Amino acid sequence: MPKRKTKKKNNKIKGLGESIIKILRKANSKPYNYKQIAAKLGLDDPNSRNQITKKIKQLTAKGTINEVERGKYVIAPSKNYYTGVVDITSRGQGYIIVDDLEDDIFVSNKNLNKALNGDVVEVYVFKRKKRGKAEGEITNIIQRKKTEFVGTIDIHENFAFVEINDSSMYTDIFVPKSNIGEAKGGEKVLVEIIDWPEKADSPLGQVKKVLGMPGEHHTEIHSILAQYGLPYEFPHEVEEYANQLDTSIQEDEINKRRDMRDVLTFTIDPKDAKDFDDALSFQKLENGNYEIGIHIADVSHYLKPGTVLDDEAYERATSVYLVDRVVPMLPEVLSNNACSLRPNEEKYTFSAVFEIDNQAKVKNQWFGRTVTYSDARFAYEEAQHVIENPEAKEHEIPANISITDKEYTVDSNIASAILEMDRLAKILRTDRMRQGAISFDKVEVKFKLDENNEPEGVYFKESKDANKLIEEFMLLANRSVAEFIGKQNPPKTFVYRVHAEPDDEKIAALERIIQRFGYKLDTRDPKKTANSINKLLKDVVGKKEQNLVDVLAIRTMSKAVYTTNNIGHYGLAFDYYTHFTSPIRRYPDVMVHRLLQSYLDKNKSANQDEYEDKCGHSSEMENLATNAERDSIKYMQVKYMLDHEDEDFLGVISGVTEWGIYIEIVSNKCEGMVRLSDLRDDHYVFDKDEFAVVGQRTHNKYTLGDEVYVKVKNADLVRKHLDFTMLGSKKEIEK
Repeated sequence: MPKRKTKKKNNKIKGLGESIIKILRKANSKPYNYKQIAAKLGLDDPNSRNQITKKIKQLTAKGTINEVERGKYVIAPSKNYYTGVVDITSRGQGYIIVDDLEDDIFVSNKNLNKALNGDVVEVYVFKRKKRGKAEGEITNIIQRKKTEFVGTIDIHENFAFVEINDSSMYTDIFVPKSNIGEAKGGEKVLVEIIDWPEKADSPLGQVKKVLGMPGEHHTEIHSILAQYGLPYEFPHEVEEYANQLDTSIQEDEINKRRDMRDVLTFTIDPKDAKDFDDALSFQKLENGNYEIGIHIADVSHYLKPGTVLDDEAYERATSVYLVDRVVPMLPEVLSNNACSLRPNEEKYTFSAVFEIDNQAKVKNQWFGRTVTYSDARFAYEEAQHVIENPEAKEHEIPANISITDKEYTVDSNIASAILEMDRLAKILRTDRMRQGAISFDKVEVKFKLDENNEPEGVYFKESKDANKLIEEFMLLANRSVAEFIGKQNPPKTFVYRVHAEPDDEKIAALERIIQRFGYKLDTRDPKKTANSINKLLKDVVGKKEQNLVDVLAIRTMSKAVYTTNNIGHYGLAFDYYTHFTSPIRRYPDVMVHRLLQSYLDKNKSANQDEYEDKCGHSSEMENLATNAERDSIKYMQVKYMLDHEDEDFLGVISGVTEWGIYIEIVSNKCEGMVRLSDLRDDHYVFDKDEFAVVGQRTHNKYTLGDEVYVKVKNADLVRKHLDFTMLGSKKEIEK
């Protein structure tokens, strides 16, 4: 036995330089002294310590490591090492996205070294290149993106494996018998990685939650939430705290606020809305101008920093809107009751009140806490009916669009207010477009669900004048609040909603694709780019390629994010912009209310680092919620198509790759794929430059934007994926 130890020790001494470098690299810039390095190496005899001290001096002399304080060392930065985020493809290879590099670094599967999708890693770049691309190896996992995954469990006698339902996850998770819990074979579970031993192929996990059998509705919806780490119920102590809040309207609180209960006020929301977080007030002033108030639920009155309720709201950061349910940011006692601006109820509000002239120019503005009383509630359809019938003496709402399902007459004062505000909103919108704002009126896919949440039909939701009326006044409030704080001197820490200019490469890629349909862009400067994108979006309305072009145009845009560093909002053409108008469903709006009130009270500027961290968290949670919402739509689309497997569908080719053709059905916007291997009439090859696949023998071509007929081949609810069978091009079939 002693001999073995000596041999092992000799090996450690032999590769000492490499071992020291490895230890310091894993330390992530934390300085170590020679004693700590010796302890990490398991070498504690005097001879070994001397060797370590000697090697440290050599490495310092070479510049491989740096002495940052007396006797303490860190790894020296190397031009061959970078920090980045892992993006793993469905084939199990990785690309490391590094902020400072124009191109991503390719990492083969064998060099991922246990890194998973989204992890922050250190990567060593080889001197050689692969197909002109930098190639490297992951040398350190700095931060795991996530440790919990959704998958299907396969149980054996003494252990189980969980196969993860995510194409970017290249390994399954090994679960010892003691960590299986209540799970049964074939069920979907939430599994947590608790360790990944050095020589193990698979990470070690434990089942955290059983989600149910794959394919069942609640299982799949809960799986979507679990996959993104989103909750679907409130902890008991949070519900209890919320239920004990005093939500009554008190005279002493009213006295601290501007009383606007006598001003005509109403809400316009979707027909099925339960939380009304914004209302509009309208009155004509003696000087001929209008006073228009944008009144927002005063959530920050109830949501106090440091409480379990506020901690929970911050963690969630946003409500999540799935196809069949809403996962709210706030418990129902607030979201649907105390903070909801329901008709014929007094409410505490936070308001932006504007004096506006006949040409929609703002003459005066006021921000502060108010108390309001909503005189009426409208659905968008009802307000739209008033707008579309401006000459009517009496504005009667037909039963088929009425919230109450009964015909009724709108109060003439409210009808006049809606019509005048619509006129002003159209001026505001025209002015915004002239400044270079981009108009993304993308068609939304909605489902008609029965009582069991089964999809009975698909319909499209479009933005009409009533939607745009609300949108313009919300934009006015958001922009004005941001400008009011942003222009203060000395500068104040604030939460902005920013949107960077589009990336030149993405715009060039969009240009190449739209040329196929006969469209062009003028990209000489950002404003001309915006104007020509608007023209493009207008020109494609009603054309077969509309949805494809809409989606591609949106993809060229940067993502809007929350930050304390204001760079303006390119898409809206605003120098200052924030989110002030939806605090029931967005935590950044709560932060904005708190900061605005603090500055109105003449308090000093808030801590920027603290708010920047909160902004980062809010942007991240918004992104997860968006992905979950998208997945729930995909799931429902697949479910809908399951009942239509015998039908032929007209679709538009929305994407072409080396493995298949993506097709979007015209009638319901469901997207699926025809695999190239399933095209039996020829051997098809992907032509990257032509955005097409071409038959080698027949020269038959399927190109981006072509109209084709397809049939459902396979609808996979678990993977949320549709496979189609190609029936042929529209031209061929309709000859």
